Amino acid sequence: MRFLAVIIGLLVVSGAARAEFAPVTERQRFVSLIEGRDLTRFGVRLEVTPDGRIRGRAFGRDVTGAWRWAEGYFCRDLYWGSMELGANCQAVRAHGDTLRFISDQGTGQYADLVLR
Repeated sequence: MRFLAVIIGLLVVSGAARAEFAPVTERQRFVSLIEGRDLTRFGVRLEVTPDGRIRGRAFGRDVTGAWRWAEGYFCRDLYWGSMELGANCQAVRAHGDTLRFISDQGTGQYADLVLR
């Protein structure tokens, strides 16, 4: 179960092929990418709204949370069902319709999510 929580926490290394991902360092650019779209990957569908909310489903459980942009990072607090996954500020990179979230201000593991 902890493994699934890590996936939802956007902390798992993705199996996606290596590609050139461009840094997203400004809130306005991030919002332009996510507005009106869902972030998806196997078993996960999330809506990240411009007003700072996160909601969706992952592996049969509700996901809720909040986010803010701070000093070039996507900082989020997240819940998977009743499990608090905590806060983390993540670097964001973009390649086509894929966003890569890299935990711990870009020094940790990453997860790729597709914009739909």
